[in-house]
Amino acid sequence: MAWMIDAFTRKDLDSPRIQAEMLLEHVLGCNRMKLYIDPDRPASPAERQSLRELVARALRHEPVQYLVGTAKFFMLDFVVDPRVLIPRPSTATIAEEVLQHVRATRSAAASDGEGLLIADICTGSGCLAVALLKNLPAARAVATDLSEPALAVAAANAQRHGVDDRLDLLRGDLLAPLLEFPATRGHESVDYLVSNPPYIPDHEWPDVAPNVKDYEPHLALRGGPDGLACVRPVLEHGPRWLRPGGLILVEVASCTVDAAAGLLRSVPGVEDVRVLKDIDGLPRVVVGRKA
Repeated sequence: MAWMIDAFTRKDLDSPRIQAEMLLEHVLGCNRMKLYIDPDRPASPAERQSLRELVARALRHEPVQYLVGTAKFFMLDFVVDPRVLIPRPSTATIAEEVLQHVRATRSAAASDGEGLLIADICTGSGCLAVALLKNLPAARAVATDLSEPALAVAAANAQRHGVDDRLDLLRGDLLAPLLEFPATRGHESVDYLVSNPPYIPDHEWPDVAPNVKDYEPHLALRGGPDGLACVRPVLEHGPRWLRPGGLILVEVASCTVDAAAGLLRSVPGVEDVRVLKDIDGLPRVVVGRKA
């Protein structure tokens, strides 16, 4: 552990101790607690060799989540690999806001999400849709993505967490699949429209960390010259699918949050537009309500 933490710190990797723990848990086949209650357990030669190989890859900035095949999001384990973006804590801001809104607007008896329909645009690993369905056991969701490989990962995660019977996965560009889906074809059918679309603007791309730029799918990251190529159509056209009183919540780059909020304010029938800060205190999620 000390060897890995020192090596990761010198290479300026994020959260060296967490990454070291993840690799040890993976190689030893145990949970975090076991690492600390059984510290004198000898490692086999095969385990040591496996760990060395994984550490070498991590020191080349390959994401540890890809190395172990899972990532934590909203206290759940999700399958991840280079087909999908690694879930970020900032995206949990959307899930938290949706669940708070459900609790605030529905009776205790209906807080399980009975009758609710959620649309997740650019679902990637499915982490947002799956986390919401896991916490709203009577709700349903429809999730879209342009990438077929990403949808395969989302399907695996939905099955892993037992929500696959309440999640429809649709391939297509942004909102387009909703036009063909029976439950959403007529518009004004969705209670919550959530999205974490590609949003890194071109001027920020050179400064993106190598573990992101060199390994994660660019299709899920790059948002065009102003970072709004995918954000703009979701904000401008997404509200038409919302039922009266429904919410749209879209994650954006902190440098474009004012422009994104302005776009949403200009959409007829949308009110109470506001910006939520993520876990790091950055303005990150634009929220609006259908009048």
